[in-house]
Amino acid sequence: MFRPRATLAAAAAMAAVPFSLPAAAQDFSLSDITEAWLDGPHGDYRSRSFTYWNDEGEVPAACAACHSETGMLDYLGHDGSAALSVEHPATINTVIGCASCHTSAGHALDAVPFPSGVTMPDLGGNATCYVCHQGRHAGDDVAAAVAEIEEDMVSAELSFINVHYGVAAAVTHGAETRGGYEYDGRDYAGTYAHVPSAHSCLDCHDAHDTEVAVEGCLSCHQGVDDLREIRMRHADFDGDGSTAGGIHAEIIGLHRQLDAAIRTYAEEVVGTPIGYAPGRFPYFFTDTDGDGEIGEGEAIFPNRYANWTPRLLKAAYNYQFVAKDPGAYVHNPAYALQLLHDSLESLAEREEIDFVPGRLPRR
Repeated sequence: MFRPRATLAAAAAMAAVPFSLPAAAQDFSLSDITEAWLDGPHGDYRSRSFTYWNDEGEVPAACAACHSETGMLDYLGHDGSAALSVEHPATINTVIGCASCHTSAGHALDAVPFPSGVTMPDLGGNATCYVCHQGRHAGDDVAAAVAEIEEDMVSAELSFINVHYGVAAAVTHGAETRGGYEYDGRDYAGTYAHVPSAHSCLDCHDAHDTEVAVEGCLSCHQGVDDLREIRMRHADFDGDGSTAGGIHAEIIGLHRQLDAAIRTYAEEVVGTPIGYAPGRFPYFFTDTDGDGEIGEGEAIFPNRYANWTPRLLKAAYNYQFVAKDPGAYVHNPAYALQLLHDSLESLAEREEIDFVPGRLPRR
């Protein structure tokens, strides 16, 4: 298969960094591993994740650990610097390659701090995955931002808090790392304990192309052809009167209700319509024409939504938190359902919305 010169050069550069493959990987040829990596997101040198800063000439230290190989090596302390921090901007045009994980420092990493300040120990092979797949904010940041502001008061001090992307680790550990905004007086699910054979990231995801090995799932969950059809909790969580689909359908149902509730609250309580644009930062914009959609002309930074109340910010944060882990239905369905349900319930305290509370899992 043809590979662009830049990709091959990147692979060659990574080969210059001393690293060692774990025993499990030695059963595969290096060419097979490289091919899988090049086909996956971590080796995609065209990705915006690795090209966003090209015009600036360097990746900022705050972003470097996950968006540049040299940044990851800095974070791990493989370059002789302090571990668990990045001291310098990183080089552009480097992806997350072999040396990002397969160094002595990468293999030794066993505990990772989360944005909430909680450090998760005994992570083993999950540790290097968790460095980047935990988000950049926690529900604690939302709580701090809205402190001392009345629940339904618009405040110029508030702006949307974006958890960032790929938050699977934060979803998986739920209340233990407090990735979502957790409402006072409510219990939330902690780490989702799957079966022993599906306990780590690499039990389910290929280490190099990140594809999910569905065969292992379907051998236990027989009778389904799609992972999204699996459910081990059979209550009607989204209140639509149906339990025919998988747990994924229940999460999607509540997520859609929360989108509608956020828009209703913004229009009826705040007086400024809001809308969500999935691929456009900062995601929530003023719906200037009130048509319920965010068009190209509206999804621009100057039109970002600015009329936040604490109640609205909490719900929007949780909406984004669940949106940024498409695998929440596998990683921790109870936590996702709880955050969505409680966000809806909070909005319903202030404005009549189309919300039929379903039965909610609390563990």
